[in-house]
Amino acid sequence: MRFWILLHLLGIVVWVGGMFFAYMALRPVAAKLLEPPQRLQLWAGTFAKFFPWVWIAVAMILISGLAMIMRLGGFSGLSWPVHAMFLMGLVMILIFMHVFFAPYGRLKRSVAVQDWKAAGAALVQIRMMIGLNLSLGLINVLLGVIGK
Repeated sequence: MRFWILLHLLGIVVWVGGMFFAYMALRPVAAKLLEPPQRLQLWAGTFAKFFPWVWIAVAMILISGLAMIMRLGGFSGLSWPVHAMFLMGLVMILIFMHVFFAPYGRLKRSVAVQDWKAAGAALVQIRMMIGLNLSLGLINVLLGVIGK
């Protein structure tokens, strides 16, 4: 069980910690110091490096979470915080998949052709969804602490 907990926590640290850093530290500094073309290129490059790690983290979290649930006898005997964490985790995965396949794709294409207006619109969508996912992730961490 310790292996699954470790795998789960590592995935959470990478994903939620990465979102926290991007949203709370990198975003305000980039907005203050960089003009839109440089800022949008920075974000496209940052996401290109971060999102493969998120895919790995999502797989680690999902596999380890399901393994722990099965070791505990399935969903029926679990407390409400575990059910809530699982549901919020699935919502977070769906939000990430939407970000990756829709606005991030538009951001990459727009930056490649230097369409800064379209790239900016895509980045606004990504920012809002990352803010939502960060909030859900932090709530999930709290549930993990209070739940069994």
